[in-house]
Amino acid sequence: MAGRRADGRKTQIVVVGGGAGGLELVAKLGGRLPRREFDIILVDPNPTHIWKPLLHEVAAGSLDANLDEVGYRGHAYRWGYRYFDGALEGIDRDAGQIVVAPILDEDGVEVIGRHRIRFDYLVLAVGSVSNDFGTPGVREHCLALDSRAEADRFRRRLLNQCLRVSRTMTADPSADAYARVAIVGGGATGVELAAELYSAADALGFYGLEVFDSKRLQVTLIEAGPRLLPALPEKLAAAAHAELEALGVRVLVATPVIAATADTIETSGGESIPADLKVWAAGVKGAEFLAHIGGLETTRGNQLVVGPTLQTTRDPRIFAIGDCASFIPAPGERPVPPRAQAAHQMASAAYRNIRAAIDGKPMKDFVYKDNGSLVSLAKYTTVGSLMGNLVGGRMAIEGRLARLVYTSLYRMHLLAIHGWLKGLSLLLIGHVNQVVRPKLKLH
Repeated sequence: MAGRRADGRKTQIVVVGGGAGGLELVAKLGGRLPRREFDIILVDPNPTHIWKPLLHEVAAGSLDANLDEVGYRGHAYRWGYRYFDGALEGIDRDAGQIVVAPILDEDGVEVIGRHRIRFDYLVLAVGSVSNDFGTPGVREHCLALDSRAEADRFRRRLLNQCLRVSRTMTADPSADAYARVAIVGGGATGVELAAELYSAADALGFYGLEVFDSKRLQVTLIEAGPRLLPALPEKLAAAAHAELEALGVRVLVATPVIAATADTIETSGGESIPADLKVWAAGVKGAEFLAHIGGLETTRGNQLVVGPTLQTTRDPRIFAIGDCASFIPAPGERPVPPRAQAAHQMASAAYRNIRAAIDGKPMKDFVYKDNGSLVSLAKYTTVGSLMGNLVGGRMAIEGRLARLVYTSLYRMHLLAIHGWLKGLSLLLIGHVNQVVRPKLKLH
C-alpha cells in the first residue's frame, strides 16, 4: 500500500462531518490504515456526536445526551485519526485544500482564525438541515431538530412552558392552561416526537410538577400529504395514526401550512392553530453553504451530486455520503432517501473505494439495500417494514418485534463506531442506566 506522496508527506484523507456516516468512516480509516503513511482528519464544528435519530428523545427529555454522546477527541485518540474543531467554509480544488471558518468563543472573540487543511482525498458527510420551503415565519418562529443544540433548546422551552402551566394550575385549579405544541411534518421525526412528548409528560409529576400530566399537553401534528409516514405501508401508517390519536394528538393530514407566527401555525384551510412551541419537521435539504461549493455540481436542494462510486461528478478526489449526497441508483429512479441506514452503507462503500484508489485498483459501484423503515412511538408501540428491497416493503412488523429491531439499529451504530468490546460494554451500561438514572433530563 502506497501511503506517502511523491513529496514524502503522508497521504491526507479529510472527512468533514461527524454524523453517522462520517464517524463510522473515520473509525474505519483510522483503525485500518497505517498511521506512519496516512493522516486521517475529521472536521466538525461540534465537539461531540449524537446519533441523529435519537434527537427527538433528547428534545422530549427522555434521553440524556450527556451520557450517550461521543466525544470526538477521545474517539480520535482511540481510532487513530485527528479531530479539528471548525465549520467548512469553502473548498479550493486547485490547491487541494478546504477552508475552515474562524472559531469564536461565546463572547464572539476569535480563538482560531480562518485556516486551510490540505487533502488528497476529501469526503463530505455534513448531513442535512430542515427545509422550510420558503414558508413565511418558519425561520423566525419554528424550531427544528437538526442538532443536539436545537434539541436541547426545545427541551428547555418545553419544560419552561410546563412549569408555567403547573404554576397556573396550582394557583387556580380551574384555570384553562395547557402546553401547546404544533409539529409540522408527518414523517418519522414528527410522529416520533409527538409520541415521545406524551410519554415524557406523564413522568413530569415525579419531578415537582405535581399538577401536570399528559392531560395538560396539547399536541397537533400537521401533514401536507394525504397520510402520515409515506415511507411505510398504508396499513402501518394508519395504525400509527390511530395510536397517536388515542394518546391525545390531534392529527391533521392533507393540511398544507402557509405561515408561522409567534403564537400560531396558519394552514391553507384558514385555520390558525395556537401553539407555544412550533417544530418544523416537514423535510430536509443540504445546508446553504453547500450550494455549488468549490464549483461542485449540486441539486436544487443543495445536495452534492455523486456518481456510482460516490465520487462527486466534477472531482474524483472528493466523495460525498449521507444526507448531503444525491445518489440516483439508476436513470428514472428516485434518489436514495436521507436515512441513517443509507449513511451507514455509504460509509462502508466510500471506505472500500478510497482503499481501492490508494491501491490503484478499480472502484466498485455503490448498491443501496433498502432494509425497510421503522418508527417508534415511544413506550407505546413500534411499527415498520423490513427488507424493503427484497419483499417490496411489505414485510410489516409491529409491537415487540418491531421495537427489538428498532433498538438494534442503534446498537449496530455503537458497534460500528466503537468496535465490539467497547460497543458491547456501552450497551450493558445503557441497560443499567435505564434502571438507575432519572426517567427525564430536566436541566
